[in-house]
Amino acid sequence: MPIHGSLFQDFKEEQTSDQFSLQNKKLLKVQMGHGPVMAKVGSMVAYQGDVRFENQGSGGVGKFLKQAASGEGVRMMTCTGNGELFLADAASEVQVIYLENDMISVNGNSILAFSASIEWDIHRIQARGAVMTGGLYNVTLRGSGYVAITTKGEPVALDVASAPTFGDAQAVVMWTGGVRMDIKVDTGGLKSMVRGGTGETFQMAFGGQGYVLVQPAENVAPGGHQSA
Repeated sequence: MPIHGSLFQDFKEEQTSDQFSLQNKKLLKVQMGHGPVMAKVGSMVAYQGDVRFENQGSGGVGKFLKQAASGEGVRMMTCTGNGELFLADAASEVQVIYLENDMISVNGNSILAFSASIEWDIHRIQARGAVMTGGLYNVTLRGSGYVAITTKGEPVALDVASAPTFGDAQAVVMWTGGVRMDIKVDTGGLKSMVRGGTGETFQMAFGGQGYVLVQPAENVAPGGHQSA
């Protein structure tokens, strides 16, 4: 008995030769013929062809120790082989960028995948006000290649050079090279403190040149911007 309806046409696989591309807003398609890819553990939802997966844990002893100290959750797997690989993370929206000898600082829990040509490391954010929170950590991605990150909903990219820029630490997903970050402490004044506070005491303050990506949800933690 034939199947009627447009289901298999509406959601047919997108054809592309790029290493990273969007199948839809919540699904990343990876062409494995371009070489190995680092992907978040557990993010594979499907593949066609011959694709193999090797759990890299925290990426080595040094990164494991940094992860233990920082709480920054970055468990990656190496994907190799041939064919098409599809990645997703709890139906979050996927954002794809290409770095050309550049760098970004990303909340570790927001990383979905990146080209094996990209160097990555967990780093402590050097910010004057970060001492008051016990220290902040992020993941640096540096080099040339594709990067896919996830956001809860459609984000906004703020140009920090255009005006003083501030964000909630649990909503900031990433920022580009050239951006400076500090911690702003805002108690809301005595009246606000007496009434229980605003819940916005610690804010991330940005300056310099570049962009900050902020999602419309305050839940990038656990896994990022965490105090040691």
